[in-house]
Amino acid sequence: MSYPTVDLDLARRLERAEATANAAAVDSRRELQPGVGADWTEVAGVYAMFDGPDSPMTQTFGLGLFAPFLARELDEVEQFFDARGAATNHEVSAFAPRETLSLLGARGYTPIEASTVLVRPTSLPAEGGSAAVTVRPLTEGDAPLWCRIAGQGWGAESAELGAFVESLGAVVAHARGVTTFLAELDGEPVAAGALNIANGVALLAGASTIPSARRRGAQLALLEGRLAFAAAHGIDLAMIVTQPGSASQRNAERRGFRPVYTRAKWQRQAAKT
Repeated sequence: MSYPTVDLDLARRLERAEATANAAAVDSRRELQPGVGADWTEVAGVYAMFDGPDSPMTQTFGLGLFAPFLARELDEVEQFFDARGAATNHEVSAFAPRETLSLLGARGYTPIEASTVLVRPTSLPAEGGSAAVTVRPLTEGDAPLWCRIAGQGWGAESAELGAFVESLGAVVAHARGVTTFLAELDGEPVAAGALNIANGVALLAGASTIPSARRRGAQLALLEGRLAFAAAHGIDLAMIVTQPGSASQRNAERRGFRPVYTRAKWQRQAAKT
């Protein structure tokens, strides 16, 4: 497969893939932890998801890409988040129409975050890695181990982030479309990653390595293992999201990913009651 044409159709495919993946996680949260009040809705093709007021999954995807999204639609989505005491966050693609973007500033939104969306075919030739590192997909029964390794990896960046990832792990592992993976170095688990297959796209996320095993090939092995798994299941396109110009983006590009568009997250604080 060649790289896809960068156009609105591609943006729709990718944004719906990530929206579907997040909606699956919200459904998983609702089943496993009903007290959170997790829920999601669709308005004019936009998925609006609530996973708790402070969760990074509490946001929308696809703003203005699938149907006109103007004042009435913004009212409906803002009411969904306001009723749950959460800020309204929109992940806005560079393909969002100007008439939608112009309303955000007028309604008190501010941009708070930027990201780059990158893609590659799943079936590019694999790079040679360390023979000492092996990768295997897990079952839901392996969720506690996956949570522990993922938490240790992310915890090296931030203790709070590590704790959040570890607590989120069971939700992710239970979500439809998700397969979790471990990389093992000489038989010991050292890195964790997840793959969500949605809308014909392999969405790679959540990869981390415990500090003592870094720079020994675990991340490359996890990447190649997940891509091979996706290709074996008939998925031809992989997606990853990074901060613009970050080391993660440079690493992704070295592994065959190409930037296709940027996004900005726009936030409006919850209405005071």
